[in-house]
Amino acid sequence: MEIWIVILAVVVGYLLGSLSFIRIFAHFVRPNTNIELVEVQFPGTNDIFRSDSVSATAARIHMGTKYGLLTGLLDMLKVALPTLCFLVWQPDQPYFLITAAAGLVGHDWPLYHRFKGGRGESAIYGALFVINPLGVLVTTAAGMLLGLTIGHILIFRWSGLILMIPWLWFTTNSWPHLGYILFVNFVYWITMRPELTQYFELNKSGASLSQEMIADEFGMGASLGRIMDKYSILAFYEKIKRK
Repeated sequence: MEIWIVILAVVVGYLLGSLSFIRIFAHFVRPNTNIELVEVQFPGTNDIFRSDSVSATAARIHMGTKYGLLTGLLDMLKVALPTLCFLVWQPDQPYFLITAAAGLVGHDWPLYHRFKGGRGESAIYGALFVINPLGVLVTTAAGMLLGLTIGHILIFRWSGLILMIPWLWFTTNSWPHLGYILFVNFVYWITMRPELTQYFELNKSGASLSQEMIADEFGMGASLGRIMDKYSILAFYEKIKRK
């Protein structure tokens, strides 16, 4: 590999990844809103979930579904497009993987905004749609099926990202691909620690958080949560416990 292309891939990926579209939209739509703080109170409880992730989820909560979807799409494109450019330019070298990884770092720790960004889900999947689109479809579908069967929103939403690790390795047999997907998983789960810690602490405290509540508050649809609460393995286990 050429060192100058490696440096170019890092710089381009990081600087474009540092763009914060939620901040751009908020400047015009919600100029007096602190988009760096999200507080969600679960219905019928005193439990409050807090997040400082500057993300598409925050855009949906502060500005509505339209801006949440638009922010997520643009966050995907800001990483997908430079990744695609390097892939087309240098298809035989893993510069595009470096660009994708740097884009995630820029999204999470943006240069232009005091290194305060999101968690990177949109940035990761934007790149993965370029790197291995079939893998995204297969692992996402498998993760959703697994989440529905077990009955847990976290598994439904995030297991696909973990499943991409064996998928990329067995379909590409490429160490750069494996290194990339291990890196993005590591970065993602490290940045998600505040939210995951709150979730597990709420459960340990005895908070009654149904999958319907969680799915509804985080924009995944209350009906999806209701299905899990009624027909999943965990729902069946809870019914047995109550008998």
